[in-house]
Amino acid sequence: MVLLGDPLIAQSLRKCTITIIKKSGARVPLAVEVADTEPARQRGLMHRRSLDRGSGMLFVFSDVDYRSFWMKNTFIPLSIAYIDTDGVITDLHDMRPLDTSVLYSSRYPSRYALEVNRGWFRDNDISIGARVLIDGCLGK
Repeated sequence: MVLLGDPLIAQSLRKCTITIIKKSGARVPLAVEVADTEPARQRGLMHRRSLDRGSGMLFVFSDVDYRSFWMKNTFIPLSIAYIDTDGVITDLHDMRPLDTSVLYSSRYPSRYALEVNRGWFRDNDISIGARVLIDGCLGK
């Protein structure tokens, strides 16, 4: 049995590199940890004190649906992108650490969510409509 607060979840996550294709066509690599199980998705980046620059967490869901994330027990200022089944970023939010009063919800059904350090999307000129290549991370 894996406990929600189990630090081994973070250590056991698969790591890979995704590529984000900006509207200009330029490609930006990003190292991610893949959260593709319910315990890993529930834990996410909770309880961590930092996230390496140029890295993030890719949440993979088995279905396409409206998603909501919050910042319970999350100390790192984050930005989140919601991604549809075709790999297109449909929504972006900046999230405040430890603020449980706000749910950051997708405006459209999403299959994936990508969390990075707050401001990373802006700093890399990545906006809604950018395409995320994740197939290599999912074993396809």
